[in-house]
Amino acid sequence: MKIYFASDVHLGAPAVKDKRRHESIFVEWLDEIKADADEVYLLGDIFDYWYEYSSVVPRGFARFLGKLCELTDKGIKVHIFTGNHDVWMFSYLQEECGVEVHTRPYEFESCGKHFHVGHGDGLGKGEHGYRFMKRVFESRVAQFLYSLLHPTIATWFARTWSRKSRKHNNRNTKMHSYLGDDKEYQVLFAKEQLKKGAQIDYFIFGHRHVVHECDLGTSRVLMIGDWLWNFSYAVFDGNETVIKRKEVNIKLMD
Repeated sequence: MKIYFASDVHLGAPAVKDKRRHESIFVEWLDEIKADADEVYLLGDIFDYWYEYSSVVPRGFARFLGKLCELTDKGIKVHIFTGNHDVWMFSYLQEECGVEVHTRPYEFESCGKHFHVGHGDGLGKGEHGYRFMKRVFESRVAQFLYSLLHPTIATWFARTWSRKSRKHNNRNTKMHSYLGDDKEYQVLFAKEQLKKGAQIDYFIFGHRHVVHECDLGTSRVLMIGDWLWNFSYAVFDGNETVIKRKEVNIKLMD
């Protein structure tokens, strides 16, 4: 049995023209791996926007949510991590779909290999503005105030923000290219953890939308890309972890 990792699907992203096809591509992959999957780790930003009111959740994603239920009903353990786009996950997915939701990085051991997995955001020593905004989003006060907005207004606001952010990131060519072992904060974070004595074989992150593997001697950092441009994922077969891609004959993003 294998362990699969995927990140940054951004279901419902305003910049994706064919949202139904986008969702179907990811659901097809989940259907393909269910035959030999023991666990599935979805490392954040699976939704481009997600907010749970006490009795309302975002419209759409029926096929994806149904597939999650199918996997967990089969006994496949599914982990979902909050990302910077879908930070406001609470209890709905746990109660309705049977998944385990993580709001922080998570470490586990399998077949003698030690893993440190997470969305991968906010690990750098800089990024003070980003860290501040993340603390605001995680604040109970901010969550309560946001919940007072009508869902239509709240969703419009979030998608407008996402659209502007995507345009900014697309203009910044560094956003989707590997910056080097001495600049990538996920790699620097892993090096720092190893210096402190951490016994980790694989650091696995999303967030950066970059597909790259960095060898740190006794450890490796896997940046597993996304499902907007790369359609990439990682799989651990009990011996090693490798990054693969799903063949997709469609261009979702310009």
